[in-house]
Amino acid sequence: MKFYYHPISGNARRVWIALLEKQIPFEPILIKLDGDQFQPEFLAINPFHHIPVLVDDGFEVVESLAILDYLEAQYPTPSLMPKDAKAIATVRMVELVTLNELVPATVPLMQKMVQLSVAPEKIEAAQQQIAKVLSFFENKLSNNSYFIGENLTLADIVAGNSSFFLSLMGISVDSYPKVKTWLEQLMQRESFVKTAPTPEEIEAAKPLVKKQLEKL
Repeated sequence: MKFYYHPISGNARRVWIALLEKQIPFEPILIKLDGDQFQPEFLAINPFHHIPVLVDDGFEVVESLAILDYLEAQYPTPSLMPKDAKAIATVRMVELVTLNELVPATVPLMQKMVQLSVAPEKIEAAQQQIAKVLSFFENKLSNNSYFIGENLTLADIVAGNSSFFLSLMGISVDSYPKVKTWLEQLMQRESFVKTAPTPEEIEAAKPLVKKQLEKL
């Protein structure tokens, strides 16, 4: 199994975490994102030049959620997806709220972080949207360790990975005690520790992130 990734990529990190949680052997292949993604060899497996990409015994999978679903179906033990209908719906809701509501809201804050000009009203709107998502997470966590009781699922991996970066953008979760406890617990898991980008990697990636954000 080959896993194409970059340590600063949140999309890649969620797959990386799942691979470690499932203890699946894989070959990590670093894509530097300064041109590697446009090389013919990489475009042959992903014409959209994005990471992550998984190649398992010749089968190529792109898009992180599709990769997570593939890993769960192909390597079901340990399971990261519940069987109960309501629990499945909760996992999917958390995944999609993270990708469709939380991640886009972080863009203005990321632009500010890399010293791009951002209108104050965009920052305020982003903060309000993030607060709405955190309140949603707080409600869904109830009094459990994870979104689905005491069992880690794809919901925790997807939402936890994206929430990890909030502190870098000046967003505190102190007003959301369940989210705060949940995040602290996640960050102690070996899979999260091993895949966490270092301060040096984050700093080194800022020029590339700035270049990408300038296009938005």
